[in-house]
Amino acid sequence: MPDPDPRPRTKPPELPCDELVLAAIERAARHRAKETPAVPVWAILEHLDIARRSAAARYIGSRLDVLEAAGSLKRARRHGAPTWELTDDGCLRLQQAQREGWLAALPESPQHRAWRNARTTAAQEIERFHRGLREQLQASVLLLDADPPPQSDTWLELAESLQRSCRRVGSASYCLYEWPEPDDARADLDEGLDPADERVDPRERTRRRARRAGRRNISSWIDVHGC
Repeated sequence: MPDPDPRPRTKPPELPCDELVLAAIERAARHRAKETPAVPVWAILEHLDIARRSAAARYIGSRLDVLEAAGSLKRARRHGAPTWELTDDGCLRLQQAQREGWLAALPESPQHRAWRNARTTAAQEIERFHRGLREQLQASVLLLDADPPPQSDTWLELAESLQRSCRRVGSASYCLYEWPEPDDARADLDEGLDPADERVDPRERTRRRARRAGRRNISSWIDVHGC
């Protein structure tokens, strides 16, 4: 399977201004959809599309301290790691920059990039997934007619293989046809829901949600054989 995100991770030609750092923190907090608006440094760097171990990342780290000293940010700790959130002054500073219209746009958000990568990879791979599943189903029919019949272990192994293949086809189908393009105004969380679920009883609705868990995880498309 090709690299799901083949784009080179290069250093931005210009380091972001302080107001863009504030915008990255605000968007990171919105997209994480956590109880607290505080976000760790790695999330800020993701929204600025800056590699964690780079000169630009070290620059951002120094600017966070400056913005805290200026009253635009508040520092806290979560699970031993420092987190940052906008103060009221920081929100006003960001809103003023946005109203004046000079603030550059943030890079593509991580949640939109995840959607785009999944959609692109699904388009590239779904025919191969279909072909692999079709071959397995045809082999299963031959096993049903085999004489002498195969041992039970053969069927149990086939069951595992078919489950992986079916889940891979289902996941790719969802990513290609059913996953709506994220709106950066809100967090794009897969809660495993579908409007059609309202027409089924609660127990079946629960089973459907359980089956949908992980359907956006394209790393699960790589099996133990690397296919």
